[in-house]
Amino acid sequence: MIKKYFIILLLLALTSLPGFCFADNLGDQCAAISESTTGCPNMSVADCKVLLQKCADYYDQQSAQLAQDLTKTSQQKNTLQSAISKLKGKIQGLEADINRGAIMVKDLNIQISDTQLSINKTANKIENSQSQIADILRSVYEEDKKPAFVILLEGNLSDFFSNLTYLKSLNAGVSSLLDSTKSLKSYLQGQQIKMGDNVDQLQKTIALQTLQKKQNEQNKKEQDQYLKLTEAQYQQQLKDKKAAEQKASKIKAMLFQTVGVSKVPTFGEALDVAKTAAALAGIRPAFLLAIISQESAIGRNVGQCYLTDATTGTGKKISTGASIIRVMKPTRDVTPFMQITAAAGRDPMKTPVSCWIPAYVGGVPTGWGGAMGPAQFIPSTWNLFTSRLQTLLGTAPDPWAIKDSFTASGLYLADLGASAQTAAAESRAAARYYGQAGAYNRSVMSRATCIQTFIDTSTMTATCQNLIF
Repeated sequence: MIKKYFIILLLLALTSLPGFCFADNLGDQCAAISESTTGCPNMSVADCKVLLQKCADYYDQQSAQLAQDLTKTSQQKNTLQSAISKLKGKIQGLEADINRGAIMVKDLNIQISDTQLSINKTANKIENSQSQIADILRSVYEEDKKPAFVILLEGNLSDFFSNLTYLKSLNAGVSSLLDSTKSLKSYLQGQQIKMGDNVDQLQKTIALQTLQKKQNEQNKKEQDQYLKLTEAQYQQQLKDKKAAEQKASKIKAMLFQTVGVSKVPTFGEALDVAKTAAALAGIRPAFLLAIISQESAIGRNVGQCYLTDATTGTGKKISTGASIIRVMKPTRDVTPFMQITAAAGRDPMKTPVSCWIPAYVGGVPTGWGGAMGPAQFIPSTWNLFTSRLQTLLGTAPDPWAIKDSFTASGLYLADLGASAQTAAAESRAAARYYGQAGAYNRSVMSRATCIQTFIDTSTMTATCQNLIF
C-alpha cells in the first residue's frame, strides 16, 4: 500500500514540474502542440525548441512516408485501371463475337429453311417422277399383254413396236431423272443436317461466350469497386499528407519564434535563422546566408538613403544629406513602400533603403534603388511574398525583421531554382536575384563555400572571415 501511494505521489510530482509534457507518445505531443495557440505551455524555451524540432522532423518523416504511400497507391490505381481497360476490351470483343454468332445462326436458320423448301420441292418431283414411271410401266405392261390378233386388228405392227420402244425409252429417262432427284434430295438433307450441326455448335459457342462475358463483367465490377476504394485511399493519403505538411509548417513557424536574434544578428544567430528559413524554403542554409551576406552584410547595411520625394522618387544620402536621384521608382514601388512602412509602424521618410547605383545606357540613367531590409527586397517584389510569409510565419511579415526577411529571401531563391541545391542552379538563382550574372553570383558562391565549410567543420579561414565579416 505504501509503495502504491509513493508511485502516485511521484507521478503527481512529475506532472507538476515545469516543462514536463505527459503524453503517450511523440505523435500525441506534436498533435497537441500543432493545435495549440500557446506553443509549449509549462516548458522552458530550450526544452520547447528541442520538442518542436522533434515534431518538425516527425511530420517531415510522416509526409515523406505518405509520399511513398501515394506513389504505391498511384501504381495500384494504374494497375487496376489497366486491368479494367483490358476487361472492358474483352467484354466488347465477346459482345462482338456473340452478335456475330447470332447473325450466323440466323443466317444458317434461313439457309436451313430454304433447304427444307428445296427438299420439299425435290420430294414432290420424286413423287411426280414415280407416278409417271408407274403410268409408263402400266402402259408397257398392257402393250406386252395384247394378243397378236388384237395387235393385227388395231393397225400397223410397226406402230405397235415403235410405241413400245418409246414407252421403254421414256421409262428409262424418267428413271434416270428419279435417281438424280433422289440424289439431290439426299444431298440437301445432308446439307441440312450439317447446317443444323453448325447451328448447334454456334449456339454452344454463343452460350460459352455469354458466360465468359458475364464473368468478365463481374470481374470488371469488382475491379471498379477496388478502384473506388483505392481512389478513396489515395484521396485520404493526399489529405493526410497535406495535413502533415500544414502541421510541419506550423511547427516550424513556432520553432522559428524560439530563435532569439538581436536587431543586427551575430553570425551565429544569423546562421540559426538561416537554417530554419532555408528548411522552410527547401534550399541550402549556406547559400541563403551567402545571399544575405552579399546583400546587407548580414543585416549591418540595410540601406544608405532616405526617400524624400514620393512623386519623383528622389532621396538623400543618410550620412551627408546629399540629394540622390532615383532612390525609388514612383510608379512601381513608392505606393507599396508607403503601405509596408505604415503596416510596420515606420516613418517612410526615415526608413533606410538602398541608394541608386549610378548606371547609364546611351547617356540616360537606368535602374533604381529602394531595396529594403537585410534581404534587400524592393517594395513591389516584397508584396509578392506577403501572403506566403503570413501563412508560414503566422504573423504579418516585416521586411526589416531578420526572420521574415531571411524567409522571404529563401522563398524567392527557391522560386528562382535554388531548391535544386546544385552549384549551377544556385549560381543562376543568385544572378537572377541580383538581376544579372557576373561578379555578384561569383561572390555569393564563394561566400556559400565558406559558410558551408563552417557548418561542416566549425572552422573558417582568414580569407573567408574577411569575405563574410
